[in-house]
Amino acid sequence: MKCKRIPVESSSGEYTVVCGVDVLCDASSEIRKLGDFSHIHVVSSPKVWRAVGKSVQRGLGLKKIHATHLMDDAESAKNLFTLEKLSRSLVRSGIDRHALIIAVGGGVVGDVAGFAASTCQRGVALVQIPTTLISQVDSAVGGKTGVNLPEGKNLVGTFYPARLVLVDSAMLKPLPERQYRGGLAEVIKYGVIADAKLFAYLEKNFDAVLRRDPAALGYIIPRSLEIKAQVVSRDERESGLREILNFGHTFGHALETLTNYRVYQHGEAVAWGMMAAALLGHEIGLTPADEVSRIVSLVRRMGPLPPWPNVPPKKLIDGMRSDKKTRAGKLRFVLAPKIGKAESHDDVPLETLERVLHFAPHFLTASSNKRGNRPRV
Repeated sequence: MKCKRIPVESSSGEYTVVCGVDVLCDASSEIRKLGDFSHIHVVSSPKVWRAVGKSVQRGLGLKKIHATHLMDDAESAKNLFTLEKLSRSLVRSGIDRHALIIAVGGGVVGDVAGFAASTCQRGVALVQIPTTLISQVDSAVGGKTGVNLPEGKNLVGTFYPARLVLVDSAMLKPLPERQYRGGLAEVIKYGVIADAKLFAYLEKNFDAVLRRDPAALGYIIPRSLEIKAQVVSRDERESGLREILNFGHTFGHALETLTNYRVYQHGEAVAWGMMAAALLGHEIGLTPADEVSRIVSLVRRMGPLPPWPNVPPKKLIDGMRSDKKTRAGKLRFVLAPKIGKAESHDDVPLETLERVLHFAPHFLTASSNKRGNRPRV
């Protein structure tokens, strides 16, 4: 079994991301290296557990699961109620501070289970087994946990790194097409913000990526993880450099919030956000037109996106004001002066932002029409 081990530095110590095909088969020995635990508690969703539960149980081998806790993994359920329900389930099943929580699922499961692990018994050990592309290349690494509020996305949470992350690309086989394609937004993001070579690879090999070709996945997943690991190791708590990971997210989070987390998958909202950020960069004289064209063209190859919501630009801007990067009321945007480099800006003129939000819906007019009318909020 060929795998890659990627170290990640955190304030709690170094942990490892083990990435490859069928790495789950060796889960038991990897977890054994972490020490002894009183109990193992698995957190997943009903759909995910039906698809991969037997594989996880086989991978754990002699490590018996004490209890399995299933939760709703819809973005609209990523809230304090779900967190409380999970925490109470953990307590009722007898969790103690020497237990281990294993999160098996996508970003919602990882974020909520991670939040519960950071607070239950004032902190228990956590292992992440991400099962979606977006969680494998992004959310399972870096220690961010959290839930959404009606006022905005991920506004309540903690920084709590896992002790181990097992990224098994074989677990992507049963992933629905829409979820898989949405996850590609985060891979494209890494190319834009940090690796022009990765971006060029995606341009050349996107058809293979869409087919989930093993060789393509064997390149884009570890490379995305390496970039994420390098950034969060240098800036764990997003005091500077880590902001670049939010390219497209200020727009994307506002889209998710204003549609009550029911229209877009996270990657789809980020896809719209990256195109809007590319245009905004061009409008302030930062991003060259040919770079904007490359970004938009590659994002469009992901396939049709749910259409832009039928809301005025000012309402979207109000939604952006709850973004965690906002400082002293000033909106901050991650923009790209060129592919492979990103930086934060808080000097964007409001009228320029409004103009971009007015024209953004026309980026994918043809694709939007395939999905029907714009959602109303």
